[in-house]
Amino acid sequence: MILEAVMLQVREGLEEEYEEAFRQASGIISSMRGYQSHELQRCLEVKGKYLLLVKWDTLEDHTIGFRGSAEYQEWKLLLHQFYDPFPTVEHFSKVEH
Repeated sequence: MILEAVMLQVREGLEEEYEEAFRQASGIISSMRGYQSHELQRCLEVKGKYLLLVKWDTLEDHTIGFRGSAEYQEWKLLLHQFYDPFPTVEHFSKVEH
């Protein structure tokens, strides 16, 4: 399992509109091959700041499968207009203990 983690900064005053667009976009990502789960967290200290966590079976399910799909174009259309600056996406794997 791979964890995609993205810190998102939504342009001021567009938070409610963004959250509604994200609810629509959730159906897109959850239909993709290799998708396991996702959650969006709102920061309590910084207005407009969110943390997106998505679990994928493999890195390629996200980077090639999702990003290379027609569905990703719809995702982008719904969400990318809200971000300033544009976010950096990072991927993590669990450290076994």
